[in-house]
Amino acid sequence: METAFTPLQSLGGGVLIGAASVLLMLFLGRIMGATGILAGVFTPASRDDFAWRAAILAGMITGPIALFLLTGSMPEISVPVSTPMLILGGLIVGIGVTYSSGCTSGHGVCGMARLSGRSFAATITFMISTAITVYLVRHVFGA
Repeated sequence: METAFTPLQSLGGGVLIGAASVLLMLFLGRIMGATGILAGVFTPASRDDFAWRAAILAGMITGPIALFLLTGSMPEISVPVSTPMLILGGLIVGIGVTYSSGCTSGHGVCGMARLSGRSFAATITFMISTAITVYLVRHVFGA
């Protein structure tokens, strides 16, 4: 299994995520955590609350279409695991974001920028878990 190193695309994506996070905090006073945004679409506090959440989700969905219009090709997506493993992974992530009160984007991007101790702890936990998972998958299980 090879990991593609894409520094320019990664930098561009990081800049866009950072800018969107800052603008959302500046104009609405809200944190840009993906799971919180998604959950709020299903249980909005008000019509305005639903509108900004739906707009962000629409942007996430239409992003690949915009890339296609700019470049003429869709992003390559490779999913090297089975559907049951994807479902299991989704359940594990759902449990994790519930117990940590947020996801990697909320804690790692926004929470750390606000110097939140809880976000520092959560992000360190995410990073250690990721490193262990990559090591196990690549070196122990041989994927």
